[in-house]
Amino acid sequence: QLQLVESGGGLVQPGGSLRLSCAVPGLILDYYVISWFRQAPGKEREGVSCISYSDDSTYYTDSVKGRFTISRDNAKNTVYLQMNSLRPEDTDVYYCAVNFVRRQCGLPLPSEYEYWGQGTQVTVSS
Repeated sequence: QLQLVESGGGLVQPGGSLRLSCAVPGLILDYYVISWFRQAPGKEREGVSCISYSDDSTYYTDSVKGRFTISRDNAKNTVYLQMNSLRPEDTDVYYCAVNFVRRQCGLPLPSEYEYWGQGTQVTVSS
């Protein structure tokens, strides 16, 4: 089984920071990408960021560039999303997912991802 587990969400005031973690134990393939998505009630799931375990490429959607940073810890099989300067519109459930076909990062599309975590809630409110 492949069990992705997100953590690190919570309630933060506008301008604050959170760091999300995605633990992916048991990965054995030597190429894949891991992406972060977010989804608000009644809206489509949106790709946020991506990091490649093949060529180290990354991707950020325009709305988070300069504020969010994706990184990985290979020894821990964990991907992080550092979120700074948070805005109320960043309020969503955040998911991580794995794609075993892609080797480079681009705009993450939900239909291209097979394995997902349960999500972690991020709420940005004063």
